[in-house]
Amino acid sequence: MQLAERIRALEDELGPKRALALALHTQRLKRERRRQSEPGGLLHFIRYFWRVLEPDQPFKEGWALEAMCLHLEAVHRGDILRLLINISPGSMKSLLVNVFYPAWRWSAGGKPSASFLAFAYSSVLTERDNAKLLTLLQSREFKALWGHVFALTEQGKILVGNDKRGWKHASSVGGTSTGLRADCVLMDDPHAINDAESEVKRPNTCRWFKESMSNRLNNMDTSSIIVIMQRSHEADVAGMILDEMGGYVHLNVPLFFEPDARCVTMVKGREFWRDPRTVEDEVFWPERYNARGIEEILKLGDHVVVSQYQQRPEPRGGGLFKRSYWQDYGPHIKNGKFPPFDYIIGSLDSAFTEKEMNDPCGFSVWGCFRDPNGARSALLLTAWRKHLRLNGHCREKAKGEGWENYKQETGDKWGVVQWMRYEMARFKADHLLIENKANGHDIHNEIVRQSEHDPWSVELVDPKNLDKWARGMRVQPIFDEQMVWCIKSKAYAKLMIDDAASFPRGRFKDLVDSMTQVLWWLRKHGFLESASVLQVRRVNEARKAGKQRAPKALYPV
Repeated sequence: MQLAERIRALEDELGPKRALALALHTQRLKRERRRQSEPGGLLHFIRYFWRVLEPDQPFKEGWALEAMCLHLEAVHRGDILRLLINISPGSMKSLLVNVFYPAWRWSAGGKPSASFLAFAYSSVLTERDNAKLLTLLQSREFKALWGHVFALTEQGKILVGNDKRGWKHASSVGGTSTGLRADCVLMDDPHAINDAESEVKRPNTCRWFKESMSNRLNNMDTSSIIVIMQRSHEADVAGMILDEMGGYVHLNVPLFFEPDARCVTMVKGREFWRDPRTVEDEVFWPERYNARGIEEILKLGDHVVVSQYQQRPEPRGGGLFKRSYWQDYGPHIKNGKFPPFDYIIGSLDSAFTEKEMNDPCGFSVWGCFRDPNGARSALLLTAWRKHLRLNGHCREKAKGEGWENYKQETGDKWGVVQWMRYEMARFKADHLLIENKANGHDIHNEIVRQSEHDPWSVELVDPKNLDKWARGMRVQPIFDEQMVWCIKSKAYAKLMIDDAASFPRGRFKDLVDSMTQVLWWLRKHGFLESASVLQVRRVNEARKAGKQRAPKALYPV
């Protein structure tokens, strides 16, 4: 029957107005099916069916949701087989991965035969999500748009199935799903937050994930695993994946943007996505996390914020270098000036490359001074990490030219040599330490060549056979003795404290290497001494000079 004849038949049967309405409705459904089936369709799918599952909550979009949908569609196409997503609580991760994604794959994705195994730390969560999946699939809106693709055959909270052999089974970590294998295994929050500190439950979960869950795939070459979670511990499932299991694409979205830890995902050897933020501490989803919500999150404390929201877990209070070890010089600042220093020293953990996936250079400057307690201590003056080439592609600094003018004109093209010379001049430093490793010699030689007339010296420091942990252990007593200071309100201090607190499991160790190198050098050369040691020394010197008698024994000897 031709289209015109069909329209006339509808008009005869329903009347002109109802026939027009039905035709328009049919066209709208066709357009929507096409939109949801095209690249980017998962987000359109969520927009369209949001009110079915959340009728009282407005749909709040954001680039973070787009990023998750982008990576999930890549899993659907087979471009990504192993995906790890770390994102904050309240980011609709369960609704996205366990409800919308399977429903979209069965319908608009054109794969109604796909099978899913869903795990979480509790079966209550996966069964809750299966119930929501059923609500969506049984809705009038879904049947109108996609009801022609499949019919439901299993409609329970544990198992949802269709007549095209597609199914989704809800289980839990260590749960009863032995023998089941699926096209896609979904892991949503494997750890309960209250169990994150348990040295029994957490390792058992990691072992189960590695040895049991990862073998639940129909085809090891084409089936996929999706893990979506907030970080809860440095040795959680995500930590194990990143440290021990290769092949995972890692989408990491911290609440606040950290330029030095920008997430860039790679698929098939090419850049696939990068965090679009440019301003430090910019919130990742302001539509969902407004100023009042952020204020409430910050009240949870550093440990929760850094782990669950920044996705940089650390031992509670910090590990080897606890946050409480850092002394705050901020309240002692007078007229906005630093205290007088006896010695100022820079420390470089070297690496020069412009590729962000490689290690950056870590640099810090420290001043030696008498702290308010009388101890000879060290105050952090600045710290940064940068991806730099050895020498910048810029003209050399002219004789007598001021550093600020030179920086304003050429700073965006500087390499590590130019940055070192600038920072040493800015703080009027006395000495520069460079770690003597693979490229340390090159940096040292080039700095010596260009800084022949600079009023500071440079030294290569050989860590010998000590690993990073051993180097950290030997300076930890300096923190215990409260001789390490910073101005905690400064962004560079926050950067250093965060990296030190997460050591050795943090993503970056360059700043910690810079810190341990300089503190050990200062200790070894007598620049750092606690107040108690100085007091004993003064007493002994006074006694030798005859100005103080030796204490009289309480009992005859």
